[in-house]
Amino acid sequence: MQLQLLTREITPHTVLDALVRRPGAANGASAKALASEILGTTAEPADERRLRQVIEQLRNDGHAVCATPESGYHHAADADDLNRTCVFLTRRAVSTLRQVAAMKRVAMPDLYGQLGLPDPDEQGEHDEQRNPRSAG
Repeated sequence: MQLQLLTREITPHTVLDALVRRPGAANGASAKALASEILGTTAEPADERRLRQVIEQLRNDGHAVCATPESGYHHAADADDLNRTCVFLTRRAVSTLRQVAAMKRVAMPDLYGQLGLPDPDEQGEHDEQRNPRSAG
């Protein structure tokens, strides 16, 4: 009788299960490390792409999946943790929109105000004033 190994897949369930065991930035993992952890083997580039797709889906479903280049992927431990990721994502989105506007040679309106988004530069200043230990 031969035992059959369970095949692990990168699904919303397996990703969320792995992330809740990684609360806070100090417990973050790179895409490769997280995908490898979920799969139980060394992740390939296609696995990392699948992980990013699933993370986007989880975020769109309202899950507090955090990540910055410095911290890696993790589950939000608190509101400040979630806010850092939201500021990072907002800056990345605005940077992309600026590139599109420049390539099309059109002016980019003040998207923060028009979209009702907080300016991440101003938000960072408020965070530093509110929590001076996290600055720097």
